[in-house]
Amino acid sequence: MKIALNNVGRRFNKEWIFKNLSAEFISGESYAILGPNGSGKSTLLSVLTGSLTPSEGEISYSNSKEIPVESIYKYISLAAPYLELIETFTLKEIIDFHFKFKNFAADVDAKKLIKILGLEKSVNKQIKYFSSGMKQRTKLALACCSDSPILFLDEPTSNLDVQGINWYRELIENFTKDKLTIIGSNQIQEYEFCDKQIQIADFK
Repeated sequence: MKIALNNVGRRFNKEWIFKNLSAEFISGESYAILGPNGSGKSTLLSVLTGSLTPSEGEISYSNSKEIPVESIYKYISLAAPYLELIETFTLKEIIDFHFKFKNFAADVDAKKLIKILGLEKSVNKQIKYFSSGMKQRTKLALACCSDSPILFLDEPTSNLDVQGINWYRELIENFTKDKLTIIGSNQIQEYEFCDKQIQIADFK
């Protein structure tokens, strides 16, 4: 998989969030998009996922052949603070629902995913009764354990304690080897394993 940006920019009203950004993102490598809160990291991720169109420039997706932007969602998994889980679903129901649209990663099924989460005792608990850390783990596990060639993570250790951060690192190590992984972050523990970094402030 490859995502290519050619002089891409995005603005809201008359304010440029970023501009003149040219870059390539390639399978098997991991990328960190860095900047303080409010700098435009999430906006750039939304452009990369096809959720927002660039205000200028071009973005293309390819996997031996070009993929139209309206189809790129089929290749993507995403975990982000602004994506909410369905609160009335139990953990089992949210897993079953998610994997109606995605395939499991190799050697993973619903039972193993619950074990990875360490939430065997919460299988039939509604998501609305989960702590913020349990919800974040669930979002990350659903994204990382999907058989998607592109993985986007925005602020992945939000609401995770030290034990949760260690769990996140293990999840990354086990499930991102051959993926194109792109992380929006300003916390080093979230992206220290990344091969390449993009400072969004360089494109203001």
